[in-house]
Amino acid sequence: MKQESDTGIDNGKATRRIKPRPFPGWLYGVLFIVFDIAAVAILEVGVSVGASSRVTLSSPEVGWDFVGKMFTDLNFVFLLNILLVGLLYLMLLMLFNRFWIATPLLVAAAIVVAVIEHFKISIRYEAVLPSDLNFLKADAGNLMGFMPAGAHWTILIAIAVFAVFIAVFVLLNHLDSRHGRLLRGEGRQSASVNAVTRLLLFLLPGMFFGLYAMQVSTVGSWAKNLATVMGDKPSMWDSVYDAQRNGPLVAFMRQVNPKVMDKPSDYSEETMKQVAARYTKAAKSINATRKSSLTDSTVIYVLSESFSDTSRVPGLKVNKDSMPKIRAIKERTTSGLMLSSGYGGGTANLEYMGLTGLSMANFDSSLTSPYQQLVPGEHWTPTINQMWGAAKNSIGLHPYESSMYSRATNYKKFGFSHFYTLTGPDVIAHQDKIDDSPYVSDAATYQSTVEEVEKSDANQFLQVITMQNHMPYHEWYKDNDFTAESTTGKPLGKDELESIETYQKGESITDEATADFLDQLDAIDKPITVVFYGDHLPGIYSSASQDENNSLALHLTDYFIWSNKASSSKGVKLDDADYSSPNFFVAQAAQHMDAKVSPYLAFLTLMHQKVSAMEPPVVNKIQGWDRIPEGQAIYLDASGTPMAESDFDAETKQLLADYRLIQYDITDGKNYLKDTAFMTLP
Repeated sequence: MKQESDTGIDNGKATRRIKPRPFPGWLYGVLFIVFDIAAVAILEVGVSVGASSRVTLSSPEVGWDFVGKMFTDLNFVFLLNILLVGLLYLMLLMLFNRFWIATPLLVAAAIVVAVIEHFKISIRYEAVLPSDLNFLKADAGNLMGFMPAGAHWTILIAIAVFAVFIAVFVLLNHLDSRHGRLLRGEGRQSASVNAVTRLLLFLLPGMFFGLYAMQVSTVGSWAKNLATVMGDKPSMWDSVYDAQRNGPLVAFMRQVNPKVMDKPSDYSEETMKQVAARYTKAAKSINATRKSSLTDSTVIYVLSESFSDTSRVPGLKVNKDSMPKIRAIKERTTSGLMLSSGYGGGTANLEYMGLTGLSMANFDSSLTSPYQQLVPGEHWTPTINQMWGAAKNSIGLHPYESSMYSRATNYKKFGFSHFYTLTGPDVIAHQDKIDDSPYVSDAATYQSTVEEVEKSDANQFLQVITMQNHMPYHEWYKDNDFTAESTTGKPLGKDELESIETYQKGESITDEATADFLDQLDAIDKPITVVFYGDHLPGIYSSASQDENNSLALHLTDYFIWSNKASSSKGVKLDDADYSSPNFFVAQAAQHMDAKVSPYLAFLTLMHQKVSAMEPPVVNKIQGWDRIPEGQAIYLDASGTPMAESDFDAETKQLLADYRLIQYDITDGKNYLKDTAFMTLP
């Protein structure tokens, strides 16, 4: 590009000034490609930088092989990302008709998304998912409370990077006498042609982008075939690895229109009648030796936010036990370890499994958040609280925002009469916090729960979701004498150490509060059973998570099933409870209470006897065990040893096939079981 220059006088000295000239069309084309690639690179940095310090779960670090595999493997998923980002870029260009307005907006959007990706991966080892958009819409005001330690440095770096881009844009705009105006022309006819051209170049990319998003999850569609030919290799058992391997935008769009489940090949009304009959018979056999009913007691599910035994974290030494009272409780009642699909997040999925008895392991991997992607559109949502009859007997308590994970809407659909939260419409009674903690204490939540139990003469089901130990953890508590240190020879980082020690103190406070809660329930003269579990480990063990051999240990939390003095099951300790997952809790509670079961609970009882715990594929290698193929769910036996589905005996294979039939019928099928007694207690 040839530029003319002028000679000017500045304080008596001659200076040469470059005279702006209009940029030719071909140069805009080159710059379009350059900034398109820059946006894709920025997005990839967001899911790559810092990811290696999180749980590696199932997947190796990708790095910049994302680009290099074009030459080594003839994999062109990088170009697919450039195409998709380019479509959005073209739409912006046509919307504004100004290159130097659209381009900064594209880069700014890429930087913002990259920062959000980085934060979410740092906290939860999870990439941004379509379901997060609903959270953003409902709870945007609370985002600052979920930022990790050291977030300000990331933000400052992002601002500095954007400032450099702005400087480049300002310079290029100065050199371009067109100032980025792409379609020019004088006169009415020329203006009309330009308007039509802009409209077409806005609508056509938009239609392509929209159709791609709607169909890319469908096997056999043109969008899926295009993605496959370009090199997209879905790895949705690990959203971070998927985003790194295939690009954040490609991975994200593959989950915009998720498939719930594969339809079982033998699914039909006749098949479901056979399933119902099979477990009706099993229920009669189980009930012949049981004497009580689940609904003769009040049952309380306590999902204790991030509760887990710090002393079990590999490579970590703590100065004292932070859960002595719960440890003693576990020794005296049914208890064990729960296999969690989450690490640092995923609470709602564990909650969903506990309330429904369904397993995330049976869903298609693109279904990442049932509360947001599945439940709102379901016609039939059977949940365990419904066994207690009228809605007035189902109470939910959660000392935080009612809109998180669409809980307020979903709990109403589940049949809860009240869902007490900070934001209402039902406001939780007690909201006390501890020292500088931003969250309501567990003691306050338990007090609200006890009052709900005491004010009703009827037996109830109560769902309690605590918040006290939610991340982040920043020296909230006074007089914290808990300490931790690494046993690996590599010291813990300052932020990690601060988080762990703060978390330990919070865990000890939960330990005290939970013991006091059970003492209060013991004093109530009606039978009460509590199912207590930690939903996942806090996402703070960055040192331990660097070793993939620690993956299983970082997905095991504590649980127990306890009954008060007024219950005939006080002191019961089942001998097959060492390992479980939340979908089995209701069947275990029935067994603990010697309670009769419905055909559905009979099925879950038999399933748990063969497979102690099951979760979706969060890891590929579990402590050196390398037989899990890509995408297979995790199954643990009674001793916590991983099992391969291909090794199941005939009975276990039948149970697993029936589980998939039952879950498909409830969630994505024709609800044939709805008109049967499959969910009905005797």
